Amino acid sequence: MNPDDATAPGPEAVIFADREGVIRYWGGGAESVFGHQAAEALGNSLDLIIPERFRKAHWQAYDRALESGQTQYDNRTLTTRSMKKDGATLYVDLTFKLVKDERDAVLGALATGRDCTARYLAERQQREQGAQ
Repeated sequence: MNPDDATAPGPEAVIFADREGVIRYWGGGAESVFGHQAAEALGNSLDLIIPERFRKAHWQAYDRALESGQTQYDNRTLTTRSMKKDGATLYVDLTFKLVKDERDAVLGALATGRDCTARYLAERQQREQGAQ
C-alpha cells in the first residue's frame, strides 16, 4: 500500500436523518462511501449503515442528543465503524451536527464523513508493530 493512498481524501458522505433516524437526505458521496444508491437509502433507518452490534449504543446516543439538543461530538471528528451495502466493514471519520428549526427544536441530525479505512488499518498496523 502506498502511504499516500491512506491519507488521500475520498468522497464526502452527507446524510441527514430525522428525529426517528429515518434517512431524508443521502448525498452522492454517501452513495460512493456506503454503496447504497439514494433511492435505496431514502426513507430507511440509519441501521442501513450501522453494524448490528453497535446499534443499541448508537440509538441511545442519538436519542440522548435529540432530547438534550446537544451532541457530545459537536465540533469533533469521530472515527467509527460502519457497514457497506455488501456487508463489508469500513471505518469512517464522521462529524455530527443537530439541525434545529427557528424555535431551536431539533429536527434531526446531519452527518458528514469520509471513508478512512485505509488510514485506520495502516495506523493500527503501526501500533501493533510498535507494541511488539
